[in-house]
Amino acid sequence: MKAWEATVRKTQAAAKKRANTIFGTSYPVENSVDEENEDQDDHETHASGEVYHAERFLPNGDYYTGYWADNFPHGQGKYWWTDGCMYVGEWFRGKTMGKGIFSWPSGAMYEGNFKSGFMDGEGTYTGANGGTYKGSWVMNLKHGYGVKEYANGDSYEGEWSRGSQEGQGKYQWKSGNHYIGEWKNGKICGYGKMFWTNGNLYEGNWEDGLPKGNGTFRWADGSFYVGNWSNDPKEQNGTYYPSGSLLEGNLEWDPQEVFSTDLRDCKVCPAEKVPIWPSQKKLAVWRSSKGSDGSVRQRRLSVDGRIEAGVDKDLGNMRLSDGAASSLWTYGGGDRSGNEGDDAFAGLQPDSAVSRGTPLRIPKVVKRQGETISKGHRNYELMLNLQLGIRHSVGRPGPPPSLDLKPSAFDPKEKYWTKFPPEGSKSTPPHQSCEFKWKDYCPKVFRTLRMLFKVDPADYMLSICGNDALRELSSPGKSGSFFYLTNDDRYMIKTMKKAEVKVLLRMLNAYYNHVRAFENTLVTKYYGLHCVKLNGQKVRFIIMGNLFCSEYTIHRRYDLKGSTFGRLTDKPESEIDANTTLKDLDLNFIFRLQKTWFQEFRRQVDRDCEFLEQERIMDYSLLVGLHFTEASNDENTPSGALTPVGGLALDWESTCLQGWKEPKRHDAEFQLVGEPTGEYYDVIMFFGIIDILQDYDITKKLEHAYKSIQYDPNSISAVDPKQYSKRFRDYILKAFAEDT
Repeated sequence: MKAWEATVRKTQAAAKKRANTIFGTSYPVENSVDEENEDQDDHETHASGEVYHAERFLPNGDYYTGYWADNFPHGQGKYWWTDGCMYVGEWFRGKTMGKGIFSWPSGAMYEGNFKSGFMDGEGTYTGANGGTYKGSWVMNLKHGYGVKEYANGDSYEGEWSRGSQEGQGKYQWKSGNHYIGEWKNGKICGYGKMFWTNGNLYEGNWEDGLPKGNGTFRWADGSFYVGNWSNDPKEQNGTYYPSGSLLEGNLEWDPQEVFSTDLRDCKVCPAEKVPIWPSQKKLAVWRSSKGSDGSVRQRRLSVDGRIEAGVDKDLGNMRLSDGAASSLWTYGGGDRSGNEGDDAFAGLQPDSAVSRGTPLRIPKVVKRQGETISKGHRNYELMLNLQLGIRHSVGRPGPPPSLDLKPSAFDPKEKYWTKFPPEGSKSTPPHQSCEFKWKDYCPKVFRTLRMLFKVDPADYMLSICGNDALRELSSPGKSGSFFYLTNDDRYMIKTMKKAEVKVLLRMLNAYYNHVRAFENTLVTKYYGLHCVKLNGQKVRFIIMGNLFCSEYTIHRRYDLKGSTFGRLTDKPESEIDANTTLKDLDLNFIFRLQKTWFQEFRRQVDRDCEFLEQERIMDYSLLVGLHFTEASNDENTPSGALTPVGGLALDWESTCLQGWKEPKRHDAEFQLVGEPTGEYYDVIMFFGIIDILQDYDITKKLEHAYKSIQYDPNSISAVDPKQYSKRFRDYILKAFAEDT
């Protein structure tokens, strides 16, 4: 601590002396003994790319000693932040890369491999409370095989995914009791065995850390109980079998004793919180006053090389912001609190953060989409009806939803009409609109889906039915459907054709089973299906999660199908902005994902396409939104805040974008071919599979037959679901590649 305090005093004095040169401030600088010891490197000239040893007193009080190249740590070096955090190890152009040690002022420490600023590879983390984890890491999170020794004496050995126990593993309590079996999202879930030190054993199915489903409880004397287990006594039933050596057993034994007594002390330790990840630490830029323009204001870089947006901060108020490297990858919700056990995945951060070649033209200002539906708008009454209906549907009392739904809940006939007179009724409030009727389709299913997607009912109602009006997108989609956005951008409402409603109701059971089985599914999340009958006309609509709901600005968006006919934006380059949806033939990039992410992405695309193929669905798209995190001095570079946002419907995050030479834009055979330009960009990606309600019906078959006469049958969108699935997968797995 004394050494650290002395370093802080020294670096702050040096920072004050240099502040006038580096940041253009005008306060007086006092002479100090440090002036006599000014870095000799200031008086030396180093060739571009030359690696040399240097000592740097950085402008915000940080300190670095080690090898240096082109104003970046490069090679072995030590970086000491003024808050007490320290990294000692290998660097590559300002990024922690290779073997190193990161320590926190709390006493916590990580020793192992780093990649692009993240704890990545094999490594050991020792917490401030004494607990340790030794094993595999991917982008700050435990992922792969590892051993966790908890501070209270418990231990876990097995598989991890996204920072939590998932897969096969063994958990042993300090008491000696232990569990061997399946885990999911940090909880005992699936098939497994629980052993007690007194000789008792439970073998069977688990859910949410408790026995659920078929299972057998055995006593040391040989007696056992077999049946269906549940924490709810009403759902549990089974048979008790006494030991063969006993004439009679305890036939009055209550299985709930296992929940209340045997499992009482078998609690899995929660994950400890990490106050800040190494990838979230900022690296202050040093630039010699010799041979440079002192009037240029320098920007601070993150430890993995990204430039911080706030360049005019007062030196005395500099703080460590979260930055763009926050460690989350979520499907429909999550937070960014730094918990190791969050049910979310790490952001997909690229290996390369170097931008080369001509910078991509990125708009500085992105206009908010949509027109607010205020009084006098042609759809004002429809919006009021919709909000009243949603409030009625969600707020209606009912039993708590259960994930195990009965087949009758999926029956297309399971729909309910409610009349909304202006004066109100026993079940509806008075309102200022005209009389209308409201229909809920399969309400139990959608209520359960909202629970499955972790949507809070109160927040859901507030987003859609609060005081803020909805926004209508400027023009309908190709299908003729209109789109509405909630004011907070969380939900999108789409009007539907009757045929689309029939398709969704037909596949609803399969859809429910799919999204329940694969929590990382890329298919659209549906929250409600309704109909408003107003003035004799029916308007059907679906409520979905908005894929691009984020504080990150979406600079580019693509709708990718894998077909080429008509898949080119019919706008001149000058009219393309951040809200323009580009298509397959506009895509001149390869998205490079880290190996683990790419493998999981490929598996999930396969699963989702197999599901859609089985349901005879075609014409779906992969909607991709890009936020460019790489900032430079170019005037077209985004400079918005890079503060992470949590709890949103955001999908995979952050990868590397590699540019390709501009193809012939009207070449119908173009499918991601060309020569690499060498341009790389850090981006945060949001994507999902949308438009999954197009059945391959007689209309689409006729369209295929007609267009096949004029064009290459493989280039058109309307093809058989099996062929569509294969073409879509082949194309997407060319656009997304493993980063080697």
